[in-house]
Amino acid sequence: MLNIQQNRRARKYSSGEMIRRVLWTLAQPLFRFSPRPCFGWRRFLLRCFGAKLGRNVHVYPSAMIYFPWNLEARDESAIGEYAFIYNLGPVTIGARATISHRAHLCAGTHDHTKPDFPLLRPPIAIGAQAWICSDAFVGPGVTIGEGAIVGAGSVVMKDVKPWMITIGNTARTTKRREITQ
Repeated sequence: MLNIQQNRRARKYSSGEMIRRVLWTLAQPLFRFSPRPCFGWRRFLLRCFGAKLGRNVHVYPSAMIYFPWNLEARDESAIGEYAFIYNLGPVTIGARATISHRAHLCAGTHDHTKPDFPLLRPPIAIGAQAWICSDAFVGPGVTIGEGAIVGAGSVVMKDVKPWMITIGNTARTTKRREITQ
């Protein structure tokens, strides 16, 4: 059973992280309202907040980067319109990889086996030349291999091998174990 009081009392972010979150929130209008072709300006802002970006990375103004300091995007990669990079944990995007419109990379979850549901931050790695298509979801701790394609609307919760194509939603239902105190 979830212990709500214990969950709410848990400190999920350090003081430094909280300060960076506030500052990044204040800088969001400079990012969001920049003209579409101003990729250099958005790279500059992201780097100011700790992102490691290679040459000619294209991040569109409507993309949501949750924690820039947990983002590494290598040369000529792209993060498309309305993509959501929920990078509580590290997210690495390989060279010439594309994160398409409205794709969602989720590097954060909770441990459902513990009553306080502690925050987990497993990394996501997207290989070079990989393509995460529109509306796809990549879950916590997943590695997408080099040249792999995650089809539109797909849900990926396990690693994808290099040069493979994965499509569809693979959700399955399993019996949930009781949480022990």
